[in-house]
Amino acid sequence: MRSGARILHLDLDAFFAAVEQRDKPSLRGKPVVVGGAGPRGVVATASYEARVFGVRSAMPGTEARRRCPHAAFLGGRFAAYRQSSEVVMQLLTEISPAVEPLSLDEAFVDLALSDWDPAHMADHVEELRRELARRTAGLTASVGVASSKFVAKIASEAAKPDGFSIVEEDEELDFIAELPVRSVPGVGPVTEAKLTAIGMRTVADLRRASREELVRELGRAAGESLMELAFARDNRRVQSEREAKSISTEDTFAVNIVDRSELERILRRDAAQVAKRVQQAGVFARTVAVKVRFADFTTISKARSLGGATDREESIAAAAVELLAEVDVREGVRLVGVSTSNFAASAQERLFDEDRQASEPTTTTSEVDVSGVRGHGWFPGAEVFHRDHGRGWVWGAGLGRVTIRFENRDSSPGPVRTFRVDDPALMANPELLPLP
Repeated sequence: MRSGARILHLDLDAFFAAVEQRDKPSLRGKPVVVGGAGPRGVVATASYEARVFGVRSAMPGTEARRRCPHAAFLGGRFAAYRQSSEVVMQLLTEISPAVEPLSLDEAFVDLALSDWDPAHMADHVEELRRELARRTAGLTASVGVASSKFVAKIASEAAKPDGFSIVEEDEELDFIAELPVRSVPGVGPVTEAKLTAIGMRTVADLRRASREELVRELGRAAGESLMELAFARDNRRVQSEREAKSISTEDTFAVNIVDRSELERILRRDAAQVAKRVQQAGVFARTVAVKVRFADFTTISKARSLGGATDREESIAAAAVELLAEVDVREGVRLVGVSTSNFAASAQERLFDEDRQASEPTTTTSEVDVSGVRGHGWFPGAEVFHRDHGRGWVWGAGLGRVTIRFENRDSSPGPVRTFRVDDPALMANPELLPLP
């Protein structure tokens, strides 16, 4: 553990939904769901008002509508989310040069490189949250501060929503003791089931286990890592500039595809795109993986070492097609993708023609499918501008007409009017309003 280090973890609260409520006065205090549109849509973010009804991220839109039929279901406005994210990340870099963004709404900050006084940490955090709300016109964030990334992230989660938690080093062991094992990084459903089977349900249970027992059940790397984290020992540093760990592309389909030859054709096309990006990055990939998602949102990922390092389209495509051959696609595929990783600085072509190495174990994961989140056309929530009525957003559309509520971030809840979609006074996607 780095002596005296302070790591801050910041997580914007219900970020996508919060941006929509901020920019749409009529939705403030009401349930809002971003994503979930269409028969295959999945929830990306739900406001806290919607979460009361059991709506959560990764839930199919049909289930979210059943639980909360009166919620506003909106498409994603990624330009607006990116605008607010950039403001927040800029604010964090003013505190410390070491900022590690994890996504649009989440980041770690190394406070050891800041001028914050540890004796007044709570005051500094409160000022950060006030300034964030001011610069983003009202968004809120939860903040955790601790001696490591692991505990800082747990602290911010405990502070949600719109709060903060500072955990001193001599308090960290007690703070994490009663957490369920699934709270520990790297513990997914499979690992959790293994640990539960041997009576380990909390972090405190892990501490009472022997290192040998964890290694026997989980393997050396996972077992030893888990033991370290159980005692709050996490020496990962904040990395302000992270090299790309993978280069990938994927396709989501309107209807499930069961034709293997069609999936192979798509994989070869995607492999060409990936190879071009690998070449542009000036690196060479040692590992190729394919991702296949089915109608029930189960995702199978298969990875294989190439036995060398390459940026050749033919090699990447061949490996991807071979990996797809190991997946049963008869139930229908809704998404397929290709990725490369484990990069090298120079090409290392295979020296022999021996059989390729066996693929690594297949892993099944549950991911948020955002294919139905990014809005297109006159989607619910899209910003518009009318020459006579000003700024507004799409309430609904169909049969050549679009219904708009005219309001904006700085107005009161506005009126609703309907127009033809070809109304010459109506413009879609106007320039974003600037933030303060």
